[in-house]
Amino acid sequence: MTPDPVTAPPASVPLDRTDRAVAPSTPPAEPAPEPVAPVVFDVADVSVYYGGFRAIRDANLQIRQHEITAFIGPSGCGKSTMLRCFDRMNDLIEGARVEGRILYHGVDLYGAKIDPVEVRKRIGMVFQKPNPFPKSIYDNVAFGARLAGLKGDLDSVVEQALRRAALWDEVKDRLKKSAIGLSGGQQQRLCIARAIAVEPEVILMDEPCSALDPIATARVEDLMQELKDRYTIVIVTHNMQQAARVSDRTAFFTTEVNELSDTRTGVLVEFDVTDKIFSNPTDERTENYVTGRFG
Repeated sequence: MTPDPVTAPPASVPLDRTDRAVAPSTPPAEPAPEPVAPVVFDVADVSVYYGGFRAIRDANLQIRQHEITAFIGPSGCGKSTMLRCFDRMNDLIEGARVEGRILYHGVDLYGAKIDPVEVRKRIGMVFQKPNPFPKSIYDNVAFGARLAGLKGDLDSVVEQALRRAALWDEVKDRLKKSAIGLSGGQQQRLCIARAIAVEPEVILMDEPCSALDPIATARVEDLMQELKDRYTIVIVTHNMQQAARVSDRTAFFTTEVNELSDTRTGVLVEFDVTDKIFSNPTDERTENYVTGRFG
């Protein structure tokens, strides 16, 4: 008998247990790839010398916008030296020179026409130990803004910077009092407020929590997470847990012995997303360091 062409399902369509036609299943769509953030710093074959001593050899990495990048590694491996290259602080050290290329939004950061003072307006620095000036809380925050010649309502600039540094509610009633009277953690957040008052794009942090207790450290780490929506952050830290907690990408530096000169030179071993660095690093030296086998 010839099947009824109206009621009989096509042979290619499967039947379920009730003999109803079942549409072929469609494989789930693959998730769209995460957008890649723009590159802020493009570091290519960078070596840094102090006189005849080479502190870093042939470093290559990219710092991306609105991310926190952590530099980790043993003492003397060049982490802070690399950090200071981004705001040209090494220029202030006699005999220091940088070879290779560091592009900032595609512009050679060490080009002949680049003004280092202008660089430091766009790229702020927070140092290892809190270093408030012996001035009032207000004048500490306003100092950079005045120096940069920012126009407008200075009161608003100070308040906004303190709010972004999560310090306003703690100090709003004593702005005219000395900053030296603040706790260590408050002083460090004040230094962050002072750095961001001039509206930089990048904040460099050189072991900003090394002198702080765990509670103050947690406050600064929370602050970094809040700030990265507005700023690009690069941090040097000896604290592996801190790097794993706060950073999006991690660069591991170590030292290699130069047998001819019997000196140690910093080298960038591995640079990748933080989860990979701490869970599945490519280089055995990275794995040994993050698991505590050396360093």
